[in-house]
Amino acid sequence: MKPIENIDDVILILDSIIKESLKTGDTLGYFAVLYQKVTIKVKEEIQNNYFDDGPRMEKLDVVFAKRYIEAYFAWKNNKPVTQSWKIAFTEASNNNLLVIQHLLLGMNAHINLDLGIAAAEISEPNKIDELEEDFKRINEILASMVDEVQQGLSSIWPFLRKLLLWLGQADNLLVDFSMKIARNGAWKYAKEIASVEKTGWPNTIKIRDQKVADKTRLITDPGKVIRFLFQIIRWTERGTVSDKIQKLRR
Repeated sequence: MKPIENIDDVILILDSIIKESLKTGDTLGYFAVLYQKVTIKVKEEIQNNYFDDGPRMEKLDVVFAKRYIEAYFAWKNNKPVTQSWKIAFTEASNNNLLVIQHLLLGMNAHINLDLGIAAAEISEPNKIDELEEDFKRINEILASMVDEVQQGLSSIWPFLRKLLLWLGQADNLLVDFSMKIARNGAWKYAKEIASVEKTGWPNTIKIRDQKVADKTRLITDPGKVIRFLFQIIRWTERGTVSDKIQKLRR
């Protein structure tokens, strides 16, 4: 893996993961597509002076992305990863999961664990509050991508959105696990870890990692009604894994 020094490096490496996933039919390509779209959007907003401190946000983007990218390549090389990522990567081979579940597993690990760590890492001691407004802005970008993801998913399962709305579960699945937790839990954790001496970070991260990993059960086993619905939808999914990755890229 080439060194990651800027946001363009992130985009290129994500592209390589997507291309490899297309060749192998690897479901991990779903999250890589979503993440590349978010990264491109962040780059555009940095150029548009959307953030208070553009260079700082590029640094955050790079540090944040490296946690996912390094975990991805560590997993591919049979090296240890956090428990949150281990579950997400292991479940990639679970043929019973829908695309949306694979996406949520990646979002759970990356937003609920990695984002807070990255925010604390780029902040000067006792100055993390200076990042708060831009942290909220980057979460707004994450939130803005939800509709785009839903459009991509609708090309795979045309009736998914209607069914989830009918059951009143759309917000629980697409918002609670991503945007709400990202806005609240990730920032709270960023402040928590920033207040700890660096020597104490491994233990703090281990505790948080376990809590985030425990949330995956709500994604992989969302209850009888949703599980039954997902099974029906799974039977009507269109195309191969590579086909679905291409649809999400559009």
